[in-house]
Amino acid sequence: MAVDSIHLKETMANKEIGLNCSPRKITEEQLLKFDDQSTARLAARLEEEDYSSPFESLNDWHLLRALAIHRPELTLNYHHLIDQEPFDED
Repeated sequence: MAVDSIHLKETMANKEIGLNCSPRKITEEQLLKFDDQSTARLAARLEEEDYSSPFESLNDWHLLRALAIHRPELTLNYHHLIDQEPFDED
């Protein structure tokens, strides 16, 4: 399979589950489309941190966080991407 063909299939899959979308409300329907593979792709994007803007990464982070709340079985291996370290503002 050619690299372009692989990239096209991945792009289509990302659009199908709501990745690379403009900011919008995360819906139950969108969360129900996720499975182990699509959650792994989302986590990989967050780990790679290869975004054209910080807002894109923030959208993905909110999506992973919503999955952790509503479909925790999908995010068991990705808590390190969701957890926020406590910090002291002083």
